[in-house]
Amino acid sequence: MPEIFIGTDIVSVQRIKKVLQRHGDRFQNKTYTITEIQYCQSKANPEIHYSGRFAAKEAIQKAIYSSGHKDIIPFNKIEIISGKDGEPLVQLLFPISGHCKVSISHTADTAIAFAHFIPEK
Repeated sequence: MPEIFIGTDIVSVQRIKKVLQRHGDRFQNKTYTITEIQYCQSKANPEIHYSGRFAAKEAIQKAIYSSGHKDIIPFNKIEIISGKDGEPLVQLLFPISGHCKVSISHTADTAIAFAHFIPEK
């Protein structure tokens, strides 16, 4: 049975909203891919979806780092896209052997994500 490494994160939607207002494009481009920005901007309350993806990226980083990975992982090298049924799918845009899954939930105030990483041996 393969080892599974986990990570979780919780984010204040208001905090992300303030960062988006204060730093706009700079924050978006450093943190999200073009696809993620387009997805979040298409929603009635983009800050909720930015927050969910931010929590997911943090959770994914934690899971990967707990596996022993030492290289820095930029947020914009982790992409969360929506599957055909709306489920979050993880694309790791940097060299690593393994796969990651994530679950994201949010309210109007808070976003939380849980991720697991299974390295390939």
